Order: sequence, then C-alpha cells, then structure tokens
Amino acid sequence: MKVFKFGGASVRNAQAVRNMASIVERYKNEELLIVLSAMGKTTNALESIWQDRLAEKNIAEKLEDLRTYHFGILHELIPDTQHPAATELAQWFEQLNNYLQKVDSNANRYYDALISFGELVSSHIVAHYLNHIGCPTQWLDAREVIATDNTAREGKIDWEKTHERCNQLIKPNIKNKRIITQGFIGKSEDGYTTTLGREGSDFTAAIVASCLQAESVSIWKDVPGILNCDPKLFADAVKFEELSYQEAAEMTYYGASVIHPKTIKPLANKNIPLWVKSFEAPEERGTLIHDCIMGQLPPCIIIKPNQCLITFKVTDFTFINEENLSLIFHSLDALNIKINVMQNTAISFSICVDNQDYKIKALINRLQDHFKILYNEDLTLATVKNYSPEVIKRISEGKKIYLEQRSRSNFQAVMA
Repeated sequence: MKVFKFGGASVRNAQAVRNMASIVERYKNEELLIVLSAMGKTTNALESIWQDRLAEKNIAEKLEDLRTYHFGILHELIPDTQHPAATELAQWFEQLNNYLQKVDSNANRYYDALISFGELVSSHIVAHYLNHIGCPTQWLDAREVIATDNTAREGKIDWEKTHERCNQLIKPNIKNKRIITQGFIGKSEDGYTTTLGREGSDFTAAIVASCLQAESVSIWKDVPGILNCDPKLFADAVKFEELSYQEAAEMTYYGASVIHPKTIKPLANKNIPLWVKSFEAPEERGTLIHDCIMGQLPPCIIIKPNQCLITFKVTDFTFINEENLSLIFHSLDALNIKINVMQNTAISFSICVDNQDYKIKALINRLQDHFKILYNEDLTLATVKNYSPEVIKRISEGKKIYLEQRSRSNFQAVMA
C-alpha cells in the first residue's frame, strides 16, 4: 500500500484537480490511500472568517467568496448541477453557515471545528470527481481514524486508538478502491474536532502510513523535490537526490517548509521511505528520504519569516538562574510554544518563536510579574546548515541582526 498526500496547491483549481487525478491514475493497480489538504488558500480564508466572527464583524462576503470558489471548481469538474456532489457541497456550506451562527466559549476549539471544513469539502469534491471519471474511490472521515487528546489546535496523537482504527476502517477496504481522506484533522477524547497544527496534512500521511506499515509515502508539491534553499529567494538552488531521516528531520526543525516537522519520526521508526515529488512533473524522481549515510552536503539555507524575539530580563539585580529558566520553560510548555532559537546573558534570556499572537500574549500575561519583557515582531530567522563564510555574508550583509549564533555546522540569525 502507498500513501499519497496532495497539498492545497495541487487542488487549487479544476485543472489542478484533473492533474492530480491523472497522477492517481498512474497507480491504478496499486492500493492507494490519498490524504488531501484544503483547496488553495482556503485555510487562510477560514482563519480570516474565524477572526472576524470572534470580533463580531460581518462575514457574509467572505463566506460567499469561499462558496463561489468551491462551487466554481466543482462545476468545471462535474457540470451537472443535479449531481449528488453539488447537493452535498450545498449541505456542507449550510452546515458551515449554521456553525458560524454561534461562537463556542472555547475560541481554540471553535477554531478547530471551523478550519476543518476546508479539508472536508475539498476531499468530497475530489472523491466525487474521481468516481465521476471511473476511478473507484471511497471517502473516509479522518476524524473517525485519527484519535487525539483534547489539545485544541495541535492535538497529540493517541497512537494505540489510531492504529486500531486504521486497521478497522482502512485495511479491509483499500483492496478494491482508493480511499481518500483529510489531512490535518482528528477527533478528541471528548468527541470534538481537533487539528494537528498548520500544514499538518503531511503528518496525517505519516501517521496512517506508520499504522498500516505502508510501502512508502509520497508528498506531491509544486517543487521538484527538497532543495537546499528557496528557489524564489535564491536562483542557484539545487535539489537533493536523497536525504537521511536525520538530515531531513533537522531541516524541518529549523523551519524548512517542504515537510511538516512531525512527519519524519513515525516513518523513520518503521523505516518507511518518504518521497517528495512534483505534481507538475510527476515522471521526475524527486527527493527520497530514507535510512542512508550522507556525504558532504552543500550549505542549506532556511528562511523562516513571521518571527517574534522575546527577551525576559530579571528586575531584582539577580541573574538568570535555573529557577528563572524553569519558570520560563514551564510556561512555554504549558502554552505549547516551540523555541526556534534561545540565548542568555547574565541578566536576560531571549527566545525566538513563531509569531502566534494569541500564544505570545498568554505567555507575557503569565510572566510579566516576574520579568521585564521586551519583544520585537515581524522578524526573520535565517538558518544555514553546513555554513560557509561566503553564505553567511550573503544572507546577513546589510541586515539588522538582533541575535546570532554559530555552532560547528549551523549558523542562525534573527534579523529585520
């Protein structure tokens, strides 16, 4: 069995869906599980609706734009307006509209339920289209498979339950038809919809592949594979033909956006190879991530925007000691905030984190009675693995540097 994951760009319009279907057809003799993201920028649109709804702003125009976008894709793919796909899509948007009439007291739980509509609608349209063109496909609600705890917006996987459900709901059915399901979403112990963190569809693919001991996972992207830097920023980007699990995991940790950071571990544990391939050139090899020994690699440049640098300063003429650090780390853990870079002086401790406004405000509220807290937003974190002086000069020359670190093989700088 193979697991394919298609991201939002690969189903952003009708032509893209047709292209995705042609890739699936190449593997018509394979047992295939397809994990699908929301179409195009739907998740961003739903986040904007969520924010406006909490702020009690009018959301009618944004909701209608989203409806028009999805119906436009469906009608290009299946022109018959009486087709069951059109009826079901109308029902989905009716559910979404009804859900938006109320606001859950738990804003993050409300977020998860609202954001999940993107994947649910996308997978319904694609499943109907595949069946329409004679490609037998079964739609599966990922929430019945992916079991999580009650953590909103980044649910933690209950591996035992998920393994059991994968073998009950997927394994017996995949021999006769393709199964299409949603990335990014699951269900909590209390029966609420949860999400696995932004861009979490890759992780979903890895979870089901691990539970079912899949032959391989393929992530279909708009790039030819994993590159040593963003080709939109650096014209001399080169593709890696292969990477070890460890090298790929480190790249994702530092912010490489091609793969979700949690994807590698469940695959490495079961020695399941991961392919990163281009949906624009499916015949090309892509990049293979597997258990291998790497030689000398070229410098790998990872640019992570939308960062926040937070500095905690002691206020009573003491030093940043273990007690102060413990207090800070306890709060970071409680709020599920991941540190991208950290550095301390005698009287201060600085961290660079993703600029998630709701988490940063909560962190400051928890610690403002203990420290003087300064922060800078809208920064960029640049990481260079296997750095050279020339590459460091290239990315930092002329920039205002707020924080800089070097180790034997890695260079990191937080900059304006």
